[in-house]
Amino acid sequence: MQHPVLACRQVSRLYGARASEFIKDGHITTDNVQTLQEAGITPAIFNVDLDIERGKTFVIMGLSGSGKSTLLRCLAGLTPPSAGQILFESKDLFGFSEADLIQIHRHQMGMVFQHFALLPHLTVLGNVAFPLEIQGRPRAEREEIARQMIRLVGLEGREHRFPAQLSGGQQQRVGIARSLAGDPDVWFLDEPFSALDPLIRREMQAEVIRLQGMLKKTIVFITHDFEEAVRVADRIAIMKDGLVEQIGTAEELLVSPATDYVRAFTRDAPRAHILTARSIMTTPPPAGPFGGEVSATDRVISFARQLDASSLPLAVIEDNEIIGAIDRAMLLDILIGPNAQAVGA
Repeated sequence: MQHPVLACRQVSRLYGARASEFIKDGHITTDNVQTLQEAGITPAIFNVDLDIERGKTFVIMGLSGSGKSTLLRCLAGLTPPSAGQILFESKDLFGFSEADLIQIHRHQMGMVFQHFALLPHLTVLGNVAFPLEIQGRPRAEREEIARQMIRLVGLEGREHRFPAQLSGGQQQRVGIARSLAGDPDVWFLDEPFSALDPLIRREMQAEVIRLQGMLKKTIVFITHDFEEAVRVADRIAIMKDGLVEQIGTAEELLVSPATDYVRAFTRDAPRAHILTARSIMTTPPPAGPFGGEVSATDRVISFARQLDASSLPLAVIEDNEIIGAIDRAMLLDILIGPNAQAVGA
């Protein structure tokens, strides 16, 4: 099995005058968050364990104050953990020398921020080429790479405009192009679209999905929006008060929430866009007849009209065998919820 690009091993970040009293040999000496709080210590993140696979999009989400941005800063090598280890390519990220860590940031990690962070006195071309200038690349080389990135994000023809001459969505595209210019192994996106209007936000989400399909980067994406997470993520970690409540696919979080908090967090999720035929089918399948077939991995939204138009159930197929069935009543449960009447009463 391939080792993860990034991993956390019992990572904690504590704030407070007495924090050092609860750390010994790189580990927290208590597993009780309340004990820390009573001592005036704020556990921004607490005993986090996770693996981030190469080429996958890993979303960390939670409400404000949940610890998601602190965790990202630790993963990116910007904030050292108080305890535990951040592993990058199986090596302790904070065990590198300062010079080596700078090189990792310059050559192997890229970041997109919520508020663009463009340099107002530089053109689009200058902003995108700036990380390459920091790397010491020759001007002709860095401008050629910058032009390639500008074309990649759909801003060709705007190379000589300044940030103030661009829309919010265009500015964020410049930020994306700039972060990709150095061809990073890991791409960090810290609530990159939360400052954008809803329509532009969806366009930018689609842009990340498009780029990921082409580039296959390892992405760590921070958001507080579950629908956004569903669109971009391979796996999702939900955080609350510094703790990771659950890690899984969107479907796993929706079907098998580990805590009441996860259940509440996913309550209004677009179920038809997340759940697959496998997760809602009945087994064993009836003898038939059937009104058609769907793959076990098909999302409900992809066959909802077909099922609604049929008086017969649909057969769920895997490896050319019928493994279950779905009827119209199940579709209704998905679209409006099985307990909708009771909830509204």
